[in-house]
Amino acid sequence: MSAEAETGPLAAPIRFGVLLPSFDPMHTGSTPALVEAARRAEELGFDAAWVGDHLWGHAPWLESTVALGAAAAVTDRLTLGFSVMLLGLRSPVWAAKQIQSLSALSGGRLVLGVGVGGEYPEEFEAAGVPVGKRGKRLDEALTVLPDLLLGRRVDYEGSTLAVHANPLAPAMARLPPILVGGRGEVAIRRTVRHGDGWLPMWLSPEVVIERGERLRELAADSGRARPTITLLILVHVDDSLERSREVAAEHLAGQYKLPLHVVERWAALGPRERVAERLQAYLDAGVTELILMALGGDQLAQYERLAKVCATLTAVPANLGRFAGSGMAAELLEDRAAEPN
Repeated sequence: MSAEAETGPLAAPIRFGVLLPSFDPMHTGSTPALVEAARRAEELGFDAAWVGDHLWGHAPWLESTVALGAAAAVTDRLTLGFSVMLLGLRSPVWAAKQIQSLSALSGGRLVLGVGVGGEYPEEFEAAGVPVGKRGKRLDEALTVLPDLLLGRRVDYEGSTLAVHANPLAPAMARLPPILVGGRGEVAIRRTVRHGDGWLPMWLSPEVVIERGERLRELAADSGRARPTITLLILVHVDDSLERSREVAAEHLAGQYKLPLHVVERWAALGPRERVAERLQAYLDAGVTELILMALGGDQLAQYERLAKVCATLTAVPANLGRFAGSGMAAELLEDRAAEPN
């Protein structure tokens, strides 16, 4: 489903991924249909599948490395990513072992998104990590992680971490792309120091432009290319905007204990054309990959609708090839033929 950028600030192919349902925001008590969702996302032509990472929150969560391992087992092409791993909650040695293993099992399809977290202080307390030191701990973990992943001996003494580790195996031949989560200046600076890309959420297109420029400036000052921008966005496609808003409100209350009005300005809700317009605004702002977090309990139906939306954003018939198996390509081309010039 990737699309080559033809104009504007985009310097890389546009990619579309989905956040897999590794959580139960509706509190149904059932196991999330993650495996089926991963398989269907690949069939529909999405480029990537992502999972979040928490010990606990307002909704039940599957453990992230186990969830990605399950997704790896039923897919062949999808990039598999953390959005984001709370690296500071873990021993970096143990995290490196998990990342190495996932990379080996998936054939090197892993992308490592990392972040500080903090919205659930109790999980840091349970892990024995002072929540006030989570940023420093993440920085120190990112300092030692590359050598650990590449199978090198590590001896490190920091203010929050002490690591003395023999080489881990199976060593990675090359590092996975590292994306740094967060919305503000600290996250942008951390991206330039440690990351290949920036992974924010809950930002307007205007703020993405502003902070993307800041990212470019800091990268240039450091003598490196501008990191990519991958954005996670809340989405729900429905012919009725009001119905979309109702689903979103229920989901947000169950997963985040937040009212819809707090985050609606950062979401894409409603009819297909409205969602497409919203997503296109982010692409025009410089985002090169979207992580679509489908709201509501019917994930597979949302994936079907979102695949159609993403295809209209590419606007290149050659990119519809991956839809052929579902019969969606012909339907999309018919839709376009019927549209007024």
